[in-house]
Amino acid sequence: MKTKLHMARIEDLERLLGMVAAFHAEFGIVQDDETRLAAVLPLLEGSPLGVVYILGPRNAPVGYVAISFGWSIELGGIDGYIDEFWVRPAVRNKGMGGEALSALIRALKDAGVRALHLEVERESPVNKLYERLGFEKREKYCLMTSDLARA
Repeated sequence: MKTKLHMARIEDLERLLGMVAAFHAEFGIVQDDETRLAAVLPLLEGSPLGVVYILGPRNAPVGYVAISFGWSIELGGIDGYIDEFWVRPAVRNKGMGGEALSALIRALKDAGVRALHLEVERESPVNKLYERLGFEKREKYCLMTSDLARA
């Protein structure tokens, strides 16, 4: 199996927003359509701060992965953060997500990205996939967030 991975473009906006809304509904993320559009659109317009990839055929995508970019002195340069990764429930556990992430990790490494981070529930079954792909829990650290929009 060879899961196709496409960088999302403006033409993908409607399909992508539908998938993002489904992801948010599944995981209890409350966000209105206007805020969701404002968060996704710059990534499709070429913002250097992030990118979205569509999984599967462009006309019938099966998922997406959104990555934001930053800089880490500790890790020696550009780092990425998997902000959202979602595969349609009907096609989960068929290897498509792992295959797509594996290809994406190689491409990001080849492009000079030094580290890739993600946030996941500590006891999630998907952790086995992430560990196979080289992700490790950093026991010494925990993610802390200040929501500046609400502060």
